Amino acid sequence: MTSTTDANTDTPGATGTPEASGTYGELRAQLATLTTEAFRPELAEIDRLSTEEIARIMNGEDATVPAAVAERLPQIAAAIDATAERMARGGRLIYAGAGTAGRLGVLDASECPPTFNTDPAEVVGLIAGGPSAMVTAVEGAEDSKELAAADLDALKLTADDTVVGISASGRTPYAIGAVEHARARGALTIGLSCNADSALAAAAEHGLEVVTGPELLTGSTRLKAGTAQKLVLNMISTVTMIRLGKTYGNLMVDVRASNEKLRARSRHIVSLATGASDAAIEAALAATDGEVKNAILVVLGQVDGPTAARLLTESDGHLRAALAAVRTT
Repeated sequence: MTSTTDANTDTPGATGTPEASGTYGELRAQLATLTTEAFRPELAEIDRLSTEEIARIMNGEDATVPAAVAERLPQIAAAIDATAERMARGGRLIYAGAGTAGRLGVLDASECPPTFNTDPAEVVGLIAGGPSAMVTAVEGAEDSKELAAADLDALKLTADDTVVGISASGRTPYAIGAVEHARARGALTIGLSCNADSALAAAAEHGLEVVTGPELLTGSTRLKAGTAQKLVLNMISTVTMIRLGKTYGNLMVDVRASNEKLRARSRHIVSLATGASDAAIEAALAATDGEVKNAILVVLGQVDGPTAARLLTESDGHLRAALAAVRTT
């Protein structure tokens, strides 16, 4: 989503006063320095190509994104370790962004409860303008640092929380405001952008600048920049959850079986982890109220349901540690 100021630049009469002209002129000059906003003259006639040719160009552009992410893996890993440390103390992971960036944060947050059985309050997505902005642009919301601060205050931000500001340009006031406010409150801050030397990265303790270059469509940062943001957010949430013991190997042992597909997946996970018979799997799940991690411990540790629950509580939810405790008793 472009900002209100971006959108109004081309509106008749929007620059009708010297004050407005100066404001938009300054912003246009700022945008001209961003690689995500750069014009690519070699694609100026892309609309004259065949559909397959356009698709091939677009696919080639997308293929460059993982390499851009790979260049920032050390910084991403450091941010994840710091996030996991805070969450292990009871902190939350909070994403904050506007437009596409905000939607990607909300998407990643919303997928954590069914995937890792987290409480909805543990991973939170804030989008400028509130929930309605997921489907309809809320004009001006992304231009307010104060709105970001208010949204974080409504969550009763603590020093154990992690706030990830997301902005392709790295200049979105809402994302920068969220990071600045969170850092002032002692929370861990991460700034994810797709331009070098961004204000967002500078404001955060961990600046992650995944430079994806000019877009196929000038300034359409839902494309390569959006893909890069999705990849990094996947890493942040997934690897953090691995560090917190939400997986056993590469199995989602904290999956919430909320529908038929997930109930079948739960049984498959217990089978893969234990090699037990179907009858033994059903018995273990019945003894643990359907909790996959507990059921695996029942089978592999040869303990009852309440004992499995106690051992997992004592090991902070880490199945390997709980199994080690069984074997040493």
